[in-house]
Amino acid sequence: MAIILNIETATKNCSVSIANNGAVLVLKELNDLNYSHAEKLHPFINAALKEANLTINEIDAVAVSKGPGSYTGLRIGVSAAKGICFAIDKPLISIDTLTSLSTAISIDAGVVVPMLDARRMEVYAAVFSADNKAIREIKAEIIDTHSFSDYLEKGNVYFLGDGAKKCQPILTHKNAVFVADKFPSAKEMATLSFEKFQQHQFEDVAYFEPFYLKDFLVVPEKKKQPTF
Repeated sequence: MAIILNIETATKNCSVSIANNGAVLVLKELNDLNYSHAEKLHPFINAALKEANLTINEIDAVAVSKGPGSYTGLRIGVSAAKGICFAIDKPLISIDTLTSLSTAISIDAGVVVPMLDARRMEVYAAVFSADNKAIREIKAEIIDTHSFSDYLEKGNVYFLGDGAKKCQPILTHKNAVFVADKFPSAKEMATLSFEKFQQHQFEDVAYFEPFYLKDFLVVPEKKKQPTF
């Protein structure tokens, strides 16, 4: 038996689940436009443990969404996961955010393109087959009318995630299918984290860092002009 605490904070969805052998026992999440992870994450963890009738020391591992995604969100989630692992001396598992998101739907044919909003018309995206195999690496890319044309010409392409909504007016091919209200969740992490637990695919707790994909840019504040 493997009881795993899953933490997802890569996007606006603050999500926590507790799973036993990949089956979700408890799910706590809030998709908040204001990014309330700092306030909600630890209360969600405590509430999930209480509902599952578990103590933190009964957890066998902690899994965290590693990115790409929000810089601040990822830092909050990874810091919490590492802190718990240090405190209870249990292994850390990292789950690729787009891989997890791609499993939020089930299809018989075509491909799945999970997208996370980056900025302007840029997204973080990858391509997965109908059986959830990665067939194109993760990229930060600017979307235009020719994006994913190779896949769209061959069959249905299912776009999902918060990056898909802003791309819908641009990707107008007849084979483009947009799936609403899907976002990275600790629910989908459960099966993936259990698979990694069975294979002992653990991270070095001391040195693990999120997968940002792009450098975090700090925009300097404009200097105020002196008034006379």
